[in-house]
Amino acid sequence: MSRLFGFEGVGELLGLPFVQNAFLAAALLGLVAGALAPLVVARGMGFAVHGTAELAFTGGAAALLIGISVSVGAVVGAVVAGLVFGVLGLRQRERDSVIGVVLAFGLGLGVLLLALYEGRASNKFGLLTGSIVSVDSSNLVVLVSVTAVVLATLALVYRPLLFASADPDVAVARGVPTRLLSPLFAVLVALTTALAVPIVGAILVLSVTIIPGAAAARVTSNPLAATLLAIGIAELALLGGTLLSLAPGLPISGYVATIAFLAYLVCRLVGRVRGRVRTA
Repeated sequence: MSRLFGFEGVGELLGLPFVQNAFLAAALLGLVAGALAPLVVARGMGFAVHGTAELAFTGGAAALLIGISVSVGAVVGAVVAGLVFGVLGLRQRERDSVIGVVLAFGLGLGVLLLALYEGRASNKFGLLTGSIVSVDSSNLVVLVSVTAVVLATLALVYRPLLFASADPDVAVARGVPTRLLSPLFAVLVALTTALAVPIVGAILVLSVTIIPGAAAARVTSNPLAATLLAIGIAELALLGGTLLSLAPGLPISGYVATIAFLAYLVCRLVGRVRGRVRTA
């Protein structure tokens, strides 16, 4: 346990620029992931997020190989995945097969690109599990820009997107442009996934893009309350995971996933208790 948890020297580490960059990156990711998570859950896009993470991983691996910013490569790969999922997977019955095809291709290509990369092994490992030392000033510029774009776009289309997520058939009948909103939302999810890959890694992107929304849905059906709660859970998991990982020097992904999962269990318990009280 002493290898997993410890706070020796944390005060000194908090004064280092790369640690401060990591906390800022985690806060940005928590904000945007928490805002999108309830919609991701409502639209049943958990598998799509996983597939997008694999393409973000592929883009990051390609960026490593050619010597450019991993964040830029992850954004490009994730956006390509989002567009493919949004355009080819408009029909519900086609979505999973399209995602499965693209996921398999992206994962295989990403592994090949990593095998060709001759740099440090820690860079390869960081794409899969995340690494706080990978966040530098250039990464932060990409993170801030992508966060601003995602939140601004979400604010503009939130009402029709929420309507289309809650009742897509009625939304189509009322003239909501669902064929436009589907690929647009897929791209927003892709950009968020690209933010997450350098921080928590491609393996555990679901821990910040799905779990907060699933947890909030267990407690409330109010969209605003669910969004605020999801943001709070995402921030708690990311900032808490970053803090806990400092002294041990381990990847933050395991800590983030554990905190998010515990929050989910608490929300399930609260939802069950409230349900029993209402029944009584």
